[in-house]
Amino acid sequence: MAAGKTAIGWLRSLWHGLDLGLRRALPGRCGFCLATAERDRPWCAACFEALPWNLPACPSCAEPQPSGSLAEKRCGHCLSRPPAFVRSRVPLRYQDEVAQLMQRFKFHASPRAGTVLLELFERGLEQRMLTWPEALIPVPLHPKRARERGFDQADWLARRLAARHGLRLYRAQRRHHTPSQRGLDRTERFRNLRDAFVIPAALPERVALLDDVMTTGATLDALARACLAAGAREVEAWALARTPL
Repeated sequence: MAAGKTAIGWLRSLWHGLDLGLRRALPGRCGFCLATAERDRPWCAACFEALPWNLPACPSCAEPQPSGSLAEKRCGHCLSRPPAFVRSRVPLRYQDEVAQLMQRFKFHASPRAGTVLLELFERGLEQRMLTWPEALIPVPLHPKRARERGFDQADWLARRLAARHGLRLYRAQRRHHTPSQRGLDRTERFRNLRDAFVIPAALPERVALLDDVMTTGATLDALARACLAAGAREVEAWALARTPL
């Protein structure tokens, strides 16, 4: 176990060194194709336009919809089982360049990848949306999983987003260590996370939840229910990218 942690730490240090070296050696370059970037942006105009933007999407759960679908039309899942959050804001789809960037951020703790993703998230939302909530709550990792990974990506994102936009940051807690969601179908994912979270503080009325990737929305739905139990009146679900189903 100790050897494994040492190897992970060594790889993370190596990645941070390469990441820093690239930023110093290639200032003003696009993070995707290394062409000249837009002013004060880590991407070029062509790559920005070609990214897999999540349009059209269900306004409730952000599930990607077929091209030509009516805007603001709720998907069948949300019509039959409305989520506890009132709407979702997920500007990107988890595929292509976005998936590669997310993997570097999530599994290698790349600050450069996280910074690019956070800026894309902000560009994908209007300013009024970013100032809508009175509180921001990152989806928490269970302490055991956080120790294994050594990095909490949702907390990293939330701390920076809250500081940039003057949002109050609250923390949720996991009641127990839930099994991984990988390999579970939609129904099993929701059942797996039932009563998984608790908020140890009274919340203001308007709350936004933040995660890196949204798949079925089961995790955000469970956390939204905990927020409502803690006094929130209206909860939004925010994520950087949505997995196409």
